[in-house]
Amino acid sequence: MAILSVEHSDRLYWLGRYSERVYTTIIEFANRFDSMIEVKNEDYGEFCREQDIPNIYTSKEDFVRRYCFDEADTNSIYSNLIRAYDNAVVLREEIGSETLSYIQLAVYAMNKAKVSEAPLVQLQKVVDNIVAFWGMADDDIDSECVRSMIKLGKRVERIDLYARMKREPSELRREMKRLNLRINRTGLKYSTVKLAHLNYLMEMENIPNELVVCEIETLFDTETEKMAAGF
Repeated sequence: MAILSVEHSDRLYWLGRYSERVYTTIIEFANRFDSMIEVKNEDYGEFCREQDIPNIYTSKEDFVRRYCFDEADTNSIYSNLIRAYDNAVVLREEIGSETLSYIQLAVYAMNKAKVSEAPLVQLQKVVDNIVAFWGMADDDIDSECVRSMIKLGKRVERIDLYARMKREPSELRREMKRLNLRINRTGLKYSTVKLAHLNYLMEMENIPNELVVCEIETLFDTETEKMAAGF
C-alpha cells in the first residue's frame, strides 16, 4: 500500500473521532431523554455544559429537534455524522466500499429518525451501524496503520467525552490503556510530555477531568488538531 498523505492520515484520525462522537453522544442523549423531556425542564442545559457546547436552544423540544437533527447546528449529532461521512467518502480507497457503506447506512437511519415519531428507535440504528462500521474496518482493512489511525481517533474522542461527562475513573483508565497501546502504531506526531502527564493524571485517586480534557485536546501536532474545523 502506498504511503498515506498527511491529509488522509488526518482524515482517518477524524473519522475515528467523529464516529465515536456520534456513538457516545447518542447513547448519552438516549439515557437522559426521559429526564430532559419529562422530569427536569432544563436538564438539557446541563447536558450542553457537559459537552462544552453553547446552549442556543429555546426549549426542551427545540433542543431535542436541533441537537439531534439540525444540519445548520455545527454541534448537532447530525453535523458530526456528516463530517464522519465526508471523511469516509474521501477515504474510500483506504477503508473500502463495504466499510464505507455502514457510515452511509448510519446517515440513512439518521434521516429516518429526523421524520420519525419514535426517533430513539432510529437513533439506535445509527448506533448499530457505527458499531458495524468499526467491526468491518477491523475485519476488512488490511493496513494496520489505517486501522490504528481510526482506533486512535476513537480512543482520543472517548477520553475527551468521558472526562467531560465525569465518567467513572475506571472507564477513563481503561480507555487510556487502549490509547497507549495504539498511539505509536500510527506515525502521527504527538507530545510525549502531554502523554506522560495524561498517564499521571489517570493514576490520581480523583482524576481532574478538566485537566484531562485540556491535555487530550492538545496531545497531537497542532496541524492535526486544526483539522477539526475543516474535516
